[in-house]
Amino acid sequence: MDRANLGRAAAWTSSTWRRGFAAIGIAVVVTALLAGCFSVGKSATAQVTGSHSPSARPAATGSPSPAPTAPDPAISHTATPGPVGAAAVAPTLSSIPQGTVVAAGDVASPKGSIHFHYRMVANGDNTYSAQYSGFTSTVPVPVSVTLIDIPPKVGDGLTYHGVGDHQLGGPTTTAAPASSASLDNEDQPAYLGTLVTYSSAASADGVPIELGPNKVLAVTTVHWSIPVRQSNVHPVDGGARAYASGAVTATMASGAPKRYLVATGDITAVVAQRFGISIEDLIWLNTNLQVFGDQQYLYAATTLNLDPDSL
Repeated sequence: MDRANLGRAAAWTSSTWRRGFAAIGIAVVVTALLAGCFSVGKSATAQVTGSHSPSARPAATGSPSPAPTAPDPAISHTATPGPVGAAAVAPTLSSIPQGTVVAAGDVASPKGSIHFHYRMVANGDNTYSAQYSGFTSTVPVPVSVTLIDIPPKVGDGLTYHGVGDHQLGGPTTTAAPASSASLDNEDQPAYLGTLVTYSSAASADGVPIELGPNKVLAVTTVHWSIPVRQSNVHPVDGGARAYASGAVTATMASGAPKRYLVATGDITAVVAQRFGISIEDLIWLNTNLQVFGDQQYLYAATTLNLDPDSL
């Protein structure tokens, strides 16, 4: 090849290499720019979905990671009310008027050896007392009474002395004076559906086996009629929503919600908002309510009370 042709070939080769390097350079720049765009997009997404604020987190991201179904002492703390405005009204619950009779009846043992009348009466401070009158007995041992929830049978041995345990007295020739017993701090005693009359003999020595200590002598069903107490807290279900998506599992006679089953991701503030009450009201309805996290997440699968009268 002559010198002219060699020169033209060298020039063409040099030009080709320059165009190749330029194309590679442009490709590198474009790739870097695209990678930067994707990096910025991922960072922005993480900033939004990582927020713990219900107002900041989009509904499409779903609820937080599943919560424990039982309070964990290591992370739990007692729920606290939010800021209270000057117009906020503290929750209240009225008392059953003093002297209101909420249950009454007569007791007779199967063999007719024991008779008396009972009344369950409100004390006016959401506690109750049992009043006994007309007690007569021909059994040769002292006799006592108590209220329990699960009825035993006559002849059983009583292992639990229940609520309002009270000795009526021993054998009588005339009716014993009236007496009474406190039902302790029970403010909802209707679950105590059985009045048990039993032997309170000090020893089994010298007495028939059926009259030995703690032997059940009579079992009486108690029919309670306790008026509904009035409150200024009136929950109304506004419908499921993000951070309050659980189900109402029981309602009152009026149709108002009574029990609420917490769903994963529920928060005190939003659950209270769903039922049209304040966080203070929700805590009042659920004493020592346990939550976790700064947002006061509730424990999934636990049940909240929404009925003031059940307090």
